[in-house]
This record gives sequence, structure tokens and C-alpha cells, in this order.
Amino acid sequence: MSDWVLLGLIAVLVVLLLLTVFGFAVYSGLFTEVVVSAGSPPVGNITLAYKFRVGPYGESGQLFTDGCSISSKLYSIGVYYDNPHTVSPEKCRFAIGRILSEGDAKPSEEQIKRFQKYGFKIFSFPAPSHVVMATFPFTTPLSIHLAINRVHPALDTYIKERKLCAHPRIEIYKEDRIYFVCPLARQGDFYVPEMKELERKSRAAAAEAEDAQTDITGADTLSEASSISIEATTDSRDTSVATSILLPFPASRGREEADNRSEHSYSESGASGSSFEELDLEVTVDGEGASGLLPNTGYGSNLEVTDKWTKEPIAAERGEE
Repeated sequence: MSDWVLLGLIAVLVVLLLLTVFGFAVYSGLFTEVVVSAGSPPVGNITLAYKFRVGPYGESGQLFTDGCSISSKLYSIGVYYDNPHTVSPEKCRFAIGRILSEGDAKPSEEQIKRFQKYGFKIFSFPAPSHVVMATFPFTTPLSIHLAINRVHPALDTYIKERKLCAHPRIEIYKEDRIYFVCPLARQGDFYVPEMKELERKSRAAAAEAEDAQTDITGADTLSEASSISIEATTDSRDTSVATSILLPFPASRGREEADNRSEHSYSESGASGSSFEELDLEVTVDGEGASGLLPNTGYGSNLEVTDKWTKEPIAAERGEE
């Protein structure tokens, strides 16, 4: 009989434990409906202290802890620039920090110096005009994990279905809510200086690669055209030699005319002209593709859209503009 009582108590404790865990998950937002909408942002212009990193987004937790340890009263913010589904984890770029001031308020010099002392940098974001946004309860640490797994897929679906250009992903942890904000315009204003520098280097590398490819294509075209010219020159000089046997005095003139015809043929070579036209066409097509797909970030980002959070965004934005 005592064994049954013991088993009954254990069963009751297990049930109570499961109910406690379930209640904790519900309180953390397990069944909260995720509503995504587009409109005015929930926040205005802000000044933040941040640290920039390149690597897995999972490393952002330590940066949140660093900022919170300096000042626990300020709100946390995270800015994620790359879509982790299309960009390898070690190449993802993000900035994590604390919001020093909002709206017309100015951050105190004491706060700025305190964060700078621990390696944080100061930057300001303007108030976005229009955004895609969603909110999620922030009641327990579990809320963060639930939000990541539920809100981001909802944002992806909303943005893809409407073919919007909405990036980067900004997370603001404010009181008992997590705000997910994706600017629809002037995305470049939300790129911290380190991110802009990486973008500049990426554009420069892409331009060098394009120039190198153009040089290779041009060299191949020149080689082909030169071979045609050499054949034409050889035929012309053979004719010139035969003519010199019959007419010795005008031989030099005939050779000059033959050489001139060869040079003229080379400059208007059908192969050469066609190759350069094809090269121009390829450059034009590439250029149009880039302009049609690149986001309007305010400083001409050259990253493909698939590397951003949005997969098919840019053409729609240009149409709206």
C-alpha cells in the first residue's frame, strides 16, 4: 500500500511540474497570435550605443549581456543585416546595443563616456517613415526564443507575399514587449558605419572582378580580331609581291595600300565589332539587373537581395518610388 501512495505522489508531482512548465510557456507567449502590419513605426529617432560583429547571430547574447551590465535601465536593441537562411553564419553581420535616448531627448555625456569606455560606439537612427512591424510579449527569457521562431517566419511570409523591400531587421526590447521593425525606405540610414564600410569594400571588390572579366573578354576579342587582320595582311602582301614583279616602281605604293586596307579591315572587323557589341550588351544587361534588384539604401548597396532578409524586395520598392 505504501508503494502505491509513493507512486501516486510522484505522479502528482510530475503532473504539477508539467502544468507549471506549460503555464510558464503560455505566459511567455506560446499561444500569442503574431500580427504583422505595415505603417508608422512604434519608435522615433534614437541614439544608441552599440557593438558591431560579423559571425553567427547566436553570439549576440553576449553583446546584450555586455550592454545590460553597463546600464540595466536602458532598452536593448539589435540590428540584423543578413538573412541567416541564405548567408552562412560566419558571414552574418549585426549590431547590438542599448538605446541611450529617443525623440528629441539627448543622451547624457556620462552615459556616452561609460559605454565608450567598454568599447561601445555611438550612432543615431532617424525615425523611419514606414515600416513592416510586429510585436511579441517580453515577459520571460523564453519569450525571446519563442519570438525568434514565430515572428521572423511571419515577417518573411508577409514581405514575400507583398514583394516588399524591408530590411534590416531591428529588434527593440522595450518594457514588456519586443518590437520587430523592418524599414521600407532609406534603409541605408540604419547601417552603422562598420556596415557601410563593409558594403563599400564589397562594391569595390565586385567592380574589380567585373573589370578583370572585361579585360579578359577584351583580350580574347582583340586576339581574334588580330588573327583575322594578320591573315588579311598576309594575303595582301602576297598580292603586293606578285604585283611588284610586273610593276617594280609602284610596288611601295601598292604595299602601303594593301597595309592600309588591312588596318581598315581590322578596325571595322565584323568579328571585332560583334564581340564589342556583345560585351556592351552583357554589361548593359548586368547593369540593368543590378539596378533592378539592388535596394535603395541611400549609398548604392551592391549586395544581392537574397543576402538580405528580403528575398524579392527591390523591384517593388523602385516601383513605389
